[in-house]
Amino acid sequence: MTNDTQRPLVVDLDGTLINTDTLMESLMLFLKVNPLRIFLLFVWVLKGKAYFKHQVAERVDLNVASLPYNDAVLDLIRSARDAGRPCYLATGAVHKYADAIAEYTGLFDGVYATDSATSVNFTGKDKAEGLIRQFGEFEFDYVGNSSVDLRVWNHSHTAYVVSASSSLSARAADVSKHVVKLDAPKRTLKTWIKGIRVHQWVKNSLIAIPLFTSHQFLDVELLSLVALGILAFSLAASSVYVLNDLLDLESDRQHPSKCKRPFASGAIPVHYGLALFPVLLFSAFVISLFLPLPFVAALGLYYLLTVAYSFKLKQVILLDTIVLAALYTMRIVAGTLLINVAFSFWLLAFSVFIFLSLALVKRYTELVLMMAKGETKTIGRGYHGTDAPIVAAFGCAAGYIAVMVLALYVNSAEVLELYSNPSLLWLACLVMLYWISRVWMLAHRGQMHDDPIVFAVKDMQSLVTGIVVASVFFLAT
Repeated sequence: MTNDTQRPLVVDLDGTLINTDTLMESLMLFLKVNPLRIFLLFVWVLKGKAYFKHQVAERVDLNVASLPYNDAVLDLIRSARDAGRPCYLATGAVHKYADAIAEYTGLFDGVYATDSATSVNFTGKDKAEGLIRQFGEFEFDYVGNSSVDLRVWNHSHTAYVVSASSSLSARAADVSKHVVKLDAPKRTLKTWIKGIRVHQWVKNSLIAIPLFTSHQFLDVELLSLVALGILAFSLAASSVYVLNDLLDLESDRQHPSKCKRPFASGAIPVHYGLALFPVLLFSAFVISLFLPLPFVAALGLYYLLTVAYSFKLKQVILLDTIVLAALYTMRIVAGTLLINVAFSFWLLAFSVFIFLSLALVKRYTELVLMMAKGETKTIGRGYHGTDAPIVAAFGCAAGYIAVMVLALYVNSAEVLELYSNPSLLWLACLVMLYWISRVWMLAHRGQMHDDPIVFAVKDMQSLVTGIVVASVFFLAT
């Protein structure tokens, strides 16, 4: 039997060395290029998992440098190498990805992976038999993360368990005399809340705006209807947020704040997200059964447009910001259909321009951060660093046009029908003029949150501005 300094350390890849799964990552990239290619997957899977993996890998390149690596496992491998022990990567992933990761880390003496020539999926029983043939029974230590690794731990000297689950460690102890538990990302309620972006639900309060502008906010029945509408929209939006995060894994990991999102960081596995987003959508559908059909149609159109944005439209410069403005405005359209009141041209025009300005703030902020890092082009967006000044010009113009629309509304015939003191509304114009100017000034100074809506909710001056504008409209009634 080999001694501790000679015994090979064999490390699994997916969920162990990296806090994600290479197959799931490659699948999302495969579908991102062309969602219609999903039908090919059903054909390939009929020919076996190994064949399936290789067909996807042939068409997708992973950026292995951006993958979320497990620091505890990396430290274990480095310590083993410092002690003179040979280290090997053994994974069910294809050689293309395993070899690239081994080369990038520079920590392994060899790689064992799923081989297209043999059509053997190098996991579970096949992995255990392969490692026994190579090293001998109980002549290697194995680092794994799931129940499928129990077959390997049963023949290893020491079982290193990378899991937040104590039950897996207990099961590993049943098949191995030596068990060492390593840290893995822990999923708490807060992780899931962050994953579905509950903080973004505040945007769906826009659905309630028609209720207030039509002066029906004291109607309890309508209030209940609007509350259900906001919940349905929030669940549908979270469904798309999850899908969007799955499609943007690589670009999010290279962003200073988005890299902390649960899917990008590996805190929530990709395959959980693939199950989560249809569940959220179904929940939204169930709630929508109790709501008016025109509202449901608006919700469906919103979802389809958001999915189109996630797959393609966000890659088209300027169109991406126009679509974002349209998505915000669709919430107001949905709120109008929900309570069955007439559409307000003024409200929709104001919404389009104010949210176009805020969408451009978002892009401008990303460009400022990008240039600060010395990069010249955004990933998956199409913008260049030199576009920042013109993006700011477009954004400021849109913001001031929104204020102009509000000023024209104050002087319109509709105001006289709804407000007894319409002259007070001029104060709202001045306050909005100050607020949008301040937003762009902060963005120019690099002090803006990458999501201006989230900024507005957390910024005290923005909250005071909102209260003042609401008070002005109330006093003018």
